[in-house]
Amino acid sequence: MQRDFHHELPRQAAKMTETPTRVDKPWGYELRWARTDRYVGKVIHVDAGHALSLQYHNVKDETLLVWSGRILFEIEEEGRRVTRQMGQGDSVHITPGTIHRMTAIEDSDIFEVSTPELEDVVRLEDRYGRAQPPERD
Repeated sequence: MQRDFHHELPRQAAKMTETPTRVDKPWGYELRWARTDRYVGKVIHVDAGHALSLQYHNVKDETLLVWSGRILFEIEEEGRRVTRQMGQGDSVHITPGTIHRMTAIEDSDIFEVSTPELEDVVRLEDRYGRAQPPERD
């Protein structure tokens, strides 16, 4: 006899999820839909013409999937910065220490799944005055 999992999913999902949390940002917002001690899931909405910081993470490891819209994605590869246009269905894996930035060509929604270190952001450049000054000896 086959088991009908379809009818069990809503009850199981209700136990596994929490209410998504919206966090407004100067470039749009994040919708954090999953957070555990092992991973975080969020939707990053970037308004057309806006950009996230040029940044890197010391520990955080993340994968991005463009769900809708188009972005310019800057990433440091082999010591030089390259820019690629990404659209619906394109994805990228960002390892710790990799310098990167997203700029929305049009309103864009990007799924991010990452390790849970949400505060691990080193901002090198930022349009909104949030960059950290370089450390001095």
